[in-house]
Amino acid sequence: MANTFKVKTFDGSSTAANVPMNVYTADATQTEGTLTSTVVIGLTIANTSSSQILVDIKLAAGATVFLAKDIPIPSSSSFEYMAGNKIIMEDGHSLSVISDTANSADTTLSIMEITA
Repeated sequence: MANTFKVKTFDGSSTAANVPMNVYTADATQTEGTLTSTVVIGLTIANTSSSQILVDIKLAAGATVFLAKDIPIPSSSSFEYMAGNKIIMEDGHSLSVISDTANSADTTLSIMEITA
């Protein structure tokens, strides 16, 4: 089994308000080897706007659930969601961020993909 650390980013500078930004989808066909799982080890959302925004973080893994809802992020600030926690994702699972304000949220996701 191979472990590969990666960073995934989503530039939210041209995204409408309340539209999901798909930051990452675990996809076995897009990896070297056979993807068995992905460990999310970091998630940072930066507010690039001049006013406070509210963001949601959603995980689609069979059912779609909120990991966090209505997180206030002040202007020109960032929010670190993980704080030492881990999220395990399998093939087909996806993680998205939604901002209530257009063109306002950049997202950085640190992951470890585990392949066979």
